[in-house]
Amino acid sequence: MLLTVVFWTLVALMALSFVRAVIGPMLWDRLLAMNLVTVKGILIIIVYATLEDAAGLLDVAIIYALFSFIATIFLALFISEHKARGEKK
Repeated sequence: MLLTVVFWTLVALMALSFVRAVIGPMLWDRLLAMNLVTVKGILIIIVYATLEDAAGLLDVAIIYALFSFIATIFLALFISEHKARGEKK
């Protein structure tokens, strides 16, 4: 029962984070909001794996977390490089 409530709460918070990503006034706000969406997605996978007793999904959550971390780093570097080139002109 408690895990079901946690699951649906995470789904609602993920939707709110996605809305924040869409309406974010700055690019950094959008990047942070998309990072929140991926973290909540990872938590949803973990809670679902616990509810269904599916240990294989925990491996999926770990790989998803790794890809999310790498993507966030690369996007942050891309944004900072793009902004640095724009400031030099």
